[in-house]
Amino acid sequence: MRGLVDRLGLHQIDSVNVVARAHYLPAFSRLGVYDRDLFDRAAWGPRRDRRLFEYWGHEASLLPLALHPLLRWRMESADRGESGWGSLRAFATERRAEADAVLARIRDQGAMAASDFEHGKSRSGWWEWGDSKRVLEWLFRAGHVTTATRRASFERVYDLTERVIPASIRALPTPDAASAHRGLIAHAARALGVATTGDLRDYFRLAPAPSRLAIAELVETGELEPVSVEGWPHPAFVHASAKRPRLITGEALLAPFDPLIWERDRTERLFGFRYRIEIYTPAHKRVHGYYVLPFLMDGRLVARVDLKADRQASRLRVQNIHIEPEAPAETRERLAGELRLMADWLGLETVAHR
Repeated sequence: MRGLVDRLGLHQIDSVNVVARAHYLPAFSRLGVYDRDLFDRAAWGPRRDRRLFEYWGHEASLLPLALHPLLRWRMESADRGESGWGSLRAFATERRAEADAVLARIRDQGAMAASDFEHGKSRSGWWEWGDSKRVLEWLFRAGHVTTATRRASFERVYDLTERVIPASIRALPTPDAASAHRGLIAHAARALGVATTGDLRDYFRLAPAPSRLAIAELVETGELEPVSVEGWPHPAFVHASAKRPRLITGEALLAPFDPLIWERDRTERLFGFRYRIEIYTPAHKRVHGYYVLPFLMDGRLVARVDLKADRQASRLRVQNIHIEPEAPAETRERLAGELRLMADWLGLETVAHR
């Protein structure tokens, strides 16, 4: 688990819980059955068990603590009101007093969620409940608070960063923004294997200009190697430490937010597989289903499955299966084995096909 967390560099967080929460699924895809309590303790457990922290990586993400210094430039930029959602930037300037008041309350009263703030006007008379949530999100983006834990409803509970992030991590030197970009691009390259400039930039959602500069510098030092990929219109790069396997075998169900496929253009370039998440598509317009997981087998995406964990009935419900053209004859059999494995991991008794 620790090796996987370090190798991927982040696990994207999403509130949808149709099968399992998104941050749990990449580890299942790579490790098979594992204890999700391990992940919870690494993310939100006692300080001695912490290995992860929440911040904006790709989107809202869980990241290894070692990456905290590489993202401080993003926090400092938000603190100056130079980045982040437009509606939040006012808390860095003309509404800073409101943010300071919320921060002081957390400092005095301990970790709090947005729902802990009074509905309607607070005693200060400054904000509605919705505004208190926005203040908390700005404080989070600016690095003043971070996630202490998650409640059963998956609601984020905020606390002062110095009360959550270990002192040994906070004591690490803060690199300048250019050095941080090089570190993040290098980490993306190790995670992706082969990637274009756009792929590398997208992994941690970096801006184009500093990303191009970071890539050029990493090429100059030899950490990145330029390569060409047949059929790709743009140059690509591999990390100097990348292995080039001659044979890829195995199977895995991939979540919509898995780093292998979250950038849909790259998925098409790698696998010739057009994939779109249809959660927000009206039901009558969906092509493949609500929560569809592509099936990776021996280095190819050969099927997609619309799944739902029916926890009350203890069933993993297979709503639809779509087999790709020219998929191998054993696709259904191997997919059935992976579905049974997923059901076991989720503690569900049966796999039920519609």
